[in-house]
Amino acid sequence: MVFRNFRINCTLRIFFLFTLLLIFSFLVFNTELIAVMVILGLIIIFQICSLIEYVEKSNRDYVRFLEAIKYEDFSLSFSGKKLGKSFDELKTAFNDVLRKFQKTRAEKEEHHRYMQTVVQHIGIGLLSFETDGEVKLVNTAAKRLLKVNVLKNINSLKHGNPLLVETLFQLKPGDKKLVKIEKNGETQQVIIYGTEFILREQKYTLVSLQNIQTELEEKEMEAWQNLIRVLTHEIMNSITPIASLASTVNNLLADCQNDTQKCAQLESETIEDISSAAQTIEKRSKGLLNFVESYRKLTRIPRPDFQIFTISYLFSRIEQLMKTKMEEDKINFFSDIDPESLELTADPEMVEQVLINLLLNAIDAVKTKQKGKIKLLARMDSMGRVIIQVSDNGAGIIQSVLDKIFIPFFTTKQEGTGIGLSLSKQIMRLHRGNISVTSEPGVETVFTLRF
Repeated sequence: MVFRNFRINCTLRIFFLFTLLLIFSFLVFNTELIAVMVILGLIIIFQICSLIEYVEKSNRDYVRFLEAIKYEDFSLSFSGKKLGKSFDELKTAFNDVLRKFQKTRAEKEEHHRYMQTVVQHIGIGLLSFETDGEVKLVNTAAKRLLKVNVLKNINSLKHGNPLLVETLFQLKPGDKKLVKIEKNGETQQVIIYGTEFILREQKYTLVSLQNIQTELEEKEMEAWQNLIRVLTHEIMNSITPIASLASTVNNLLADCQNDTQKCAQLESETIEDISSAAQTIEKRSKGLLNFVESYRKLTRIPRPDFQIFTISYLFSRIEQLMKTKMEEDKINFFSDIDPESLELTADPEMVEQVLINLLLNAIDAVKTKQKGKIKLLARMDSMGRVIIQVSDNGAGIIQSVLDKIFIPFFTTKQEGTGIGLSLSKQIMRLHRGNISVTSEPGVETVFTLRF
């Protein structure tokens, strides 16, 4: 209808213009009415300009409409007041199309904001980057996991986690890798899933990062607990009758030694040997019972009794307990809390047990040094979590041992049982925290409790 009206309008204008030209020609060749010819010529010129303006105005509207679509500028509107009623329908159609595009873009932006909100609040870290490492998407969980506020290129992670960056670049579609991330003395086991996609002829790698350190530690502790239960059950069944029998034999021999007639047939040296052997068996059996009982503690840790208390209260109790030992070994002890009013929600008895164990280990590490130093510090980290650290300047822990010291039964001490640190780790797990260690042999060893 619009184009038909446009053709009719143009045809009428051309016919009218053609008629005027015929009249103008007739007047030129047959009359001398100069004034009329001038007026008629002006009318012809006006009609020609009007026709040109009529056609070009519609063309300009077409161009504006197409450019609005090209540059996604849907704020334009079209009016047909100057072109007459024949273009009203066309202008209305233009405006309807633009409103439709505007609505579609608004829905697209709402969908984009919705997806952005979902991506940013999901608990699994998401990271998308190009082949050169330029990051196109990184959500809050990934930033928290990588301990960064802004991430423009994954190459910026090389300084702290070169293995992670290498793994991300080498990741193939469908690959699954386990990477250890260490940041600020905290170790995390991160599982990485990767895939690839092409968008606008550009290849992207999309990876998900999930911290499974907690799950690994829980499974590890569960496996050790099961092992300990089996060991204690079997060892106790074997040791208990041995201890009882050894005690009985020792008592009989004691009676025999008092009754010379009863033992007349036995030589004194034989009796002495038997008595000594029996005593040794009894002593060793009881020692083994105590030894096994200490391991059983790992499977009998009570649930924490959570309380809110100031760390200054905890430190003062520990200092009273350790003061005599520190003075005897001439160790320079220092404690600090920042801020002084720092509070902790935990089981004070359990935390105290962990700190005493760490301090005893620190004392053992510095007792051979002339200027032994031990520090007990408390503060808040960048994530707002409470941190307690025990550091010393003792012999330190070599790298090959660092990953093993929290394993039950493992010890570097001749008289150690190997349960102190594993017990401390389990207590921290019950507090939904963790314990970690860094050591530079001969310089400083730092145990960190994160709550």
